[in-house]
Amino acid sequence: MCNRGLSMRKIKEVLRLRWLSKLTFEKISDSCVISQTAARDYVTRARSASLNWDAVQAIDEEGLEALLFPNRSSGGNGQKLAGMNFADFHMNLRKKSVTKLLLWHEYRERNPAGYSYSQLCLLYREYLRKTRISLRHTHTAGEKMFVDYAGQTVPIYDAITGDVNHAQIFIACLGASQYTYAEAQPSQSLPCWIDGHIHAFEFFGGCPEIVVPDNLRAGVSRACRYEPDLNPTYHDLAKFYDVAVIPTRVKKPKDKAKVENAVLLCERWILAVIRNRKFFSIAELNEAILELLIKLNEKPFQKLPGSRKSVFETLDRPALKPLPQEAYEFAEIKLAGVNIDYHIVADGHYYSVPYTIIGEEVLVKLRRGTVEIFHKNRRVALHKRSYVKGGYTTALEHRPKAHQKYLEWSPARLLRWAATVGPHTEQICATIMAERDHPEQGFRSCMGIFRLSERYGNLRAEAAARRAIYFSTNSYKAIKKILLRNLDQAALPNKALAAPPVPEATIHHENVRGGDYYTHNISNEGEANDDYLSNIGETCANEVIRDSGGTTRAACVDRGPGA
Repeated sequence: MCNRGLSMRKIKEVLRLRWLSKLTFEKISDSCVISQTAARDYVTRARSASLNWDAVQAIDEEGLEALLFPNRSSGGNGQKLAGMNFADFHMNLRKKSVTKLLLWHEYRERNPAGYSYSQLCLLYREYLRKTRISLRHTHTAGEKMFVDYAGQTVPIYDAITGDVNHAQIFIACLGASQYTYAEAQPSQSLPCWIDGHIHAFEFFGGCPEIVVPDNLRAGVSRACRYEPDLNPTYHDLAKFYDVAVIPTRVKKPKDKAKVENAVLLCERWILAVIRNRKFFSIAELNEAILELLIKLNEKPFQKLPGSRKSVFETLDRPALKPLPQEAYEFAEIKLAGVNIDYHIVADGHYYSVPYTIIGEEVLVKLRRGTVEIFHKNRRVALHKRSYVKGGYTTALEHRPKAHQKYLEWSPARLLRWAATVGPHTEQICATIMAERDHPEQGFRSCMGIFRLSERYGNLRAEAAARRAIYFSTNSYKAIKKILLRNLDQAALPNKALAAPPVPEATIHHENVRGGDYYTHNISNEGEANDDYLSNIGETCANEVIRDSGGTTRAACVDRGPGA
């Protein structure tokens, strides 16, 4: 059987050398770089068609091909050659687990005298070249979804102020069918990026196996040719829908040629159509986009049978994975460290975790209504989200049990350390812990003051604490501002407090032990008093404070079993 890849021009040259030049098949083989068998076959076919050299010169290449190879008939893009329809061959090849070898075996069962496998592959490559379909990527049904933003934007007008904001156009496209989804978004921020994926999955009615994005900052935290780092929230979305995310290589648009073509079509058949319309909301714009998007997907292919929608219904829809019962809820994901007060900071608010993981790193998922905290892929805390900056959300089960010291910190230890800096530092630390629902919540602020004393020295820290007490601003932030602005070195408006004043009178009552009792315990009994002051668990919170007269005392506040 002849080589189908040989051009008719070379076949004419074989006939010329044989009939005019009278060369042997050996010399013709060397001249045309073909086998002697092939050269002899072409001459035999020409004689069988009753051709001579004058007749060969008088007809064109298509006519000569029809005479030499009568079993071949060209039928445009869906050409049928010896019983093979390459449009159907190309469509079937996109189905899962279907290979060219399998299709060839089925073809030979229908046509025992048909082409060999190698010739079939050669003909198929020629078909792809003529239809301008890229050979580089063969997209399997339901395998890949390509996503990107269009380069063009659409202006959105504010009906009241007249301000103009430009909407971004998110586009998703399935690889096998080229079925396209598009929507307008306020920006290319992470929440919009996530919402675009959710809406695309819902539009397609299922999930692909792989999502191929560009190296957009919202999707890829760090671009890399071999191991790109995904945004944690984007990775969480992928796990929720059970899809793999494979970003394109940097500056390689051909890696996502499908969505690049979809962007071009959306700009021509959607954005260009609505270019003269004026929109006043994203919702209004999306209604117009959806109407034109349906027409785009139903538009017939130019060189393939059917449309994006018909191919989608045939190929992609049956192969997509089913959607979860509930849609993904956007979650901002961050890493946080657990402080000695067994709280983490998330969006300016403090949330408790079990005290046993103090000093560890946890993963925080901030949703609209909840906050989930994970340690080593295990959820350790779930809180209702609070938007109060600087507030505390503490679960009772996260606090240490009564009479149990965690690590080496306790209220008494912090107060003894504060006393080494100065009496005013001791007083402000006692006040910070007394103002919290639980003294442990003041540990973080006390530790911050401790760091300031290391940085600026005990003298300056004590002076700053004295100034903070004078102006009734008992907080870590106040002391830090005083030190940063060097206000600790400035004189106070009135006579400064040299030391906490001694009370002129003491209340005597059988239920009042007096400040001297607790001062003696704190300063002299050392570690033995730690256990006493750290018993803040079940019914009584012992808080060391300083009264208005300056005497150190401990107030036992009965908070009940739910404290």
